[in-house]
Amino acid sequence: MNQKNNKNSLGLDSIFEDLDNPIDLFKNWFNKAEESEINDPNAVALGTADQTNQPSVRMVLLKGLSDEGFVFYTNFNSKKGSDLKINQQASMCFHWKSLRRQVRVIGKVKQVSEKEADDYYNSRPYKNRISAWASNQSEQLDSRDTFLKKIAEFEKKYPDQNKVPRPPYWSGWRILPKEIEFWLDAEGRIHERLNYVNNNGKWIKEILYP
Repeated sequence: MNQKNNKNSLGLDSIFEDLDNPIDLFKNWFNKAEESEINDPNAVALGTADQTNQPSVRMVLLKGLSDEGFVFYTNFNSKKGSDLKINQQASMCFHWKSLRRQVRVIGKVKQVSEKEADDYYNSRPYKNRISAWASNQSEQLDSRDTFLKKIAEFEKKYPDQNKVPRPPYWSGWRILPKEIEFWLDAEGRIHERLNYVNNNGKWIKEILYP
């Protein structure tokens, strides 16, 4: 990397580095966020759209990362799950306030493998696995007591904490990124933006106006 004047080869702050693969840069930024963010550095805003192109945004947790993409888990019958079964385009936005940095991801989703979903599901705390069975996520709930009673029923059904099967409707999506943009706050709104665009498997870098 060209460290002269704390800039990279594109004239951006050296924290943007000079990496060909944006996943490598994301990992470096994420590692930094893990050091500075008080809660959930893996929290990310997820944007989906339904069959009428009405967008919805909510926070989820990043639970997997590789060169192939970004993984999160959900009930596939939830609002976001239903959206993604219809329209498999999605976006993510990470914002790390302590670092004054942001990362945006745009791409298409595909379901993770059964083994990958099983492995992650079995790593979750017992209560989390039980609630995956008890919650009809995104559906109307008549009272909180109804939900708590369902949790108790499933705890009775699956008393062995090591033997709670994964619900057939619960799994993960992986966003296969087409674009990944890195943003750094700057005084006077002279922010710095580096965008990576996937061109037939090759990442192309471009600087964007703030």
